[in-house]
Amino acid sequence: MGFLKEFKEFAVKGNALDMAVGVIIGGAFGKIITSLVNDIIMPPIGALIGNTNFTDLKIDLSRVRDVASNVTSVLGEKVTATGTEMEPIYWRYGAFIQQVIDFTILAFCVFLMVKLINSLSRKKEAPAPAPAPAPIPEPTAEEKLLTEIRDLLKEKR
Repeated sequence: MGFLKEFKEFAVKGNALDMAVGVIIGGAFGKIITSLVNDIIMPPIGALIGNTNFTDLKIDLSRVRDVASNVTSVLGEKVTATGTEMEPIYWRYGAFIQQVIDFTILAFCVFLMVKLINSLSRKKEAPAPAPAPAPIPEPTAEEKLLTEIRDLLKEKR
């Protein structure tokens, strides 16, 4: 029974709930960044390099397979010696480039958010400046009289 009690304490703790909210918000934030990259940033870059979509960049590796396994072409279709059609093999390096760009932008956005939160928390934690010390009050008439008496007694000795 101790295990279930321990799990219940963990599940209803604030930290677990905060983590769940963070994961949900993080997923939504990831979708926003993916849209930013795919729909806003990549089209101009693709236009600059000749209307190329990075995810379409690939190298056909079927030729390597075909040479290694003696594949013949029948009416444009690649078939094995047994007559079954073979799927083409592509090395999709453009999709990898796209994911690297997505990650870089996401990491930069998270960095900016953390930097903003840290600067706000430093401002909140910074202690208020110490108030200026109060001016020394003027001695009262009684204190002045006692000071004069003390000075006279010192002179007599």
